Amino acid sequence: MNETIPLKGVVLDAPDPRELARFYCRLLGWQLGTDEEGWAVAIGPDGSTQLSFQGEPEYRTPTWPSSADQQQMQVHLDFLVSDLESAHERAVAAGARLMEFQPQPDVRVYADPVGHIFCFFVATA
Repeated sequence: MNETIPLKGVVLDAPDPRELARFYCRLLGWQLGTDEEGWAVAIGPDGSTQLSFQGEPEYRTPTWPSSADQQQMQVHLDFLVSDLESAHERAVAAGARLMEFQPQPDVRVYADPVGHIFCFFVATA
């Protein structure tokens, strides 16, 4: 079997999935799709990519950088931007928090309103 299986999206747990979906729509300029109790979806501009958010009442915020004695991050999102400074302003205005530890000069690490880590980076040649 040589059929490829495309990735449609990623699902993030959150105590309030509807609120988190709205954050990512503001951050990315995406549209809100499904918006119901326990499940919400942010849809990318061409509809081929989406982030889904599932209600999880026992959600625990991960730490960054990781610490062996605390909830560790198991996934993070990377977004390509053309200008880190304007992307930073947009992230903060949307409700993101810039993390203290920044691993590289061409990457910015943030936490969304419930603590999921995401990065903005600029492509290098």
